[in-house]
Amino acid sequence: MTNLITLHIAERVAFADNHAFGDVGAYERLTGRAHFAVDPRAAAQATVVDLDKAPIDSSGLVHFAADFMILQPREPERGNRRVFYDYGNRGHKRALQFFNDAQHSNSPITLAHAGNGFFMRRGYAVAWLAWEGDMLPGDGRMVLDVPVATDNGRPITGRIRVEYIAETPGVTCFPLSGRIAAHSYATASMDTRDALLTRRRYPYDTPQVIPPDEWSFSTIEADVGGEMQALEHAVVSSPRHIYLPAGFRTGWIYELIYTAKDPLVHGLGHVAVRDFISFLIYDRSDANPLRGAEKAYAWGRSQTGRCLRDFVYRGFNADALGRRVFDGVLPHVAGAGRKWLNHRFASPIVSGGQTYEDHLNIADSFPFSYAWSTDHLTGKQDAILKRPDTDPLVIHTQTATEYWVRRGSLVHTDTQGNDLKQPDTVRVQCWSSSQHFANPQHTPPKRGIGEQYSNNVATSMFFRANLDAMDRWATDGTAPPPSRIPTRADGTLLSIDEWRRQFPAIPGVATPRAPNPLPLLDFGPDVERGILKEPPELVPGKNYTVQIPSVDRDGNDVPGVRAPMVAAPLGTCTGWNLRARGHGHGSQNRFEGSYIPFPESPEERQMTGDPRLSILERYPDKAAYVAAITAAARELAAQGLMLEEDVARCAEAAADWGRPRHDVKLD
Repeated sequence: MTNLITLHIAERVAFADNHAFGDVGAYERLTGRAHFAVDPRAAAQATVVDLDKAPIDSSGLVHFAADFMILQPREPERGNRRVFYDYGNRGHKRALQFFNDAQHSNSPITLAHAGNGFFMRRGYAVAWLAWEGDMLPGDGRMVLDVPVATDNGRPITGRIRVEYIAETPGVTCFPLSGRIAAHSYATASMDTRDALLTRRRYPYDTPQVIPPDEWSFSTIEADVGGEMQALEHAVVSSPRHIYLPAGFRTGWIYELIYTAKDPLVHGLGHVAVRDFISFLIYDRSDANPLRGAEKAYAWGRSQTGRCLRDFVYRGFNADALGRRVFDGVLPHVAGAGRKWLNHRFASPIVSGGQTYEDHLNIADSFPFSYAWSTDHLTGKQDAILKRPDTDPLVIHTQTATEYWVRRGSLVHTDTQGNDLKQPDTVRVQCWSSSQHFANPQHTPPKRGIGEQYSNNVATSMFFRANLDAMDRWATDGTAPPPSRIPTRADGTLLSIDEWRRQFPAIPGVATPRAPNPLPLLDFGPDVERGILKEPPELVPGKNYTVQIPSVDRDGNDVPGVRAPMVAAPLGTCTGWNLRARGHGHGSQNRFEGSYIPFPESPEERQMTGDPRLSILERYPDKAAYVAAITAAARELAAQGLMLEEDVARCAEAAADWGRPRHDVKLD
């Protein structure tokens, strides 16, 4: 039976105050709900874990529904007939922020939300659809409602594992999911003796057991009132919360293993995206607001980049009739991971394995690369791209952080670290010396729980150039620029020992002991059926090879695509940033990179003993710095890695020593 989809448009309003975007004209915004019905027995979704255990209607179909939003030209014939699908991130809409340098908003409607107007000037229809079934409503997040799986009506239970890290003092309660915005699987038993709560200082330390009488499945309620008309607190029994009266020690890793019930059929997130985009591209009825669309591209960053890789790997880029869904995909900062999604008791909101957090995660499992390779630890052979009739074109982009934190080298090496040739339909870019999240807005340097300022390299110009390149590639076969990555062959992909011999000895700066390792994890005998054993076992002595880019004498990455701020630097920018004391001191701080300012003058350099040239030894005045940035931008534009329009933007941002992004005290 053909899968069914119905779009219910709840609102259709003018976008950006009817501003006319060049020849394309004005845009409008459509919001509503997409309703799906699928046959659980059909081959198109046969691999969705527990779909056969979801409730069905009288026709034998499983129902689910998702929020959607579309920005489209008010006169569609003036658009470019391309659909750009933003996977969002944890229910949030992100593409306008990164491609248009716009203010972030989950309800984009104003001209400010259009930013520089890139999508609109190009004529794209920008679409969002909720795909993540564990998001709770609130703050404009997009929500996907998926069914609960049962065993012929009886609850399904299973052991699951959750980590908690308190970053501020005084935290005594978490939702069981660990995230306030995410669904928590209820405990099957309120008896804490049936669960195990531990804590450890560092990820691979021996866990310290917290006795079951020192915590409970409870939550805290608070309100003003009572005898003193002051804030009062109450401890209330809750099957979806954990309460530790003594408080969670700041920076420690707490782990709860408990028996959960009522798994959600999260794999339907892939089906929702597939059927929604297929409908927008192939349906020619009046029910399709984008009828006449010719091509579709998908972009995901971080967890949604991983989800996009998982979508393609699992064959969902072929719709229910076997037609290609996305012509091209642009996964960003996904590293070598895929997604914890199509599994029983999955928690999609959880990040891929990091150095300190969530490190025992099935998201980082073979295959890592788009190319065929052999897992030397297990003997398996596999690839993300293995269906040439329906596989999309790929431009995979990652920052220095992914090499340090998200095992990014495995995207383009085999599991032993040897260079691995990618298919002709794939491009991989390393964005040198930049970090996982690069704010398109110009904000002052900040330092959270990291020892250094957060990496400040601006990279949004690369998104725009890559989408133009993808469209030419998919439309007329014009190949994009070749991959720009570190390799063993040219000596720019290194082990930690090789890297240490290159990185400068900057006074007062501690360096990582190693990039995030990737041990082989054993999730039990039913892993191929999507049922995981928790916690997984670390297979002794078996590790994948993770490598990092080489650096120059300033400590900035040599290989890859060097943004103007890296080609003409005011400091050392890295993909790593170590945690400060009290927060897991010495371990990698989440997905943060570092910005370590250069000494400003020769006198400062001499006084501090810094081996790096000072700012004034590089650029005698502001004008020289602007000229260096402009020259770097023009070179990137000449190589097809930046748009000409972005050269002027880079020059403007460099004025006054690149403030406010940089910490420079020079007049």
